[in-house]
Amino acid sequence: MIEDDEGHARLIEKNIRRAGVNNEIIPFQNGTDALAFLFGADGTGEASSRRQLLILLDLNLPDMAGVDILEKVKANQHTRRSPVIVLTTTDDSREIQRCYDLGANVYITKPVDYEGFANAIKQLGLFFSVMQVPETE
Repeated sequence: MIEDDEGHARLIEKNIRRAGVNNEIIPFQNGTDALAFLFGADGTGEASSRRQLLILLDLNLPDMAGVDILEKVKANQHTRRSPVIVLTTTDDSREIQRCYDLGANVYITKPVDYEGFANAIKQLGLFFSVMQVPETE
């Protein structure tokens, strides 16, 4: 999970757990740390080739744009098949289309009110519970 807002991160995790998803969630508050994890010490991405990854990505991060992370993940041979779910407050139709064009699997706009946001995350948790992550080559 790449999310700089700690309150949103806690709410996301709480509702994913409430939906019955027990997979490990590794939180990152900025793109630099997330990319270092995804691409490993050598920067090739091979470190992620044996991981079952699903990436939750906020677009508004303090150090870089989430679309840049999405682009790098989908351009790398070791991470390109990892599903990416964009979960952000940005609801601009051009930005949404750009994310899908870059390879985002799902784009969810965070509702501003707590109840609506919690409901969206609960639905996301249900999505996780039935989704199959593709094997890497």
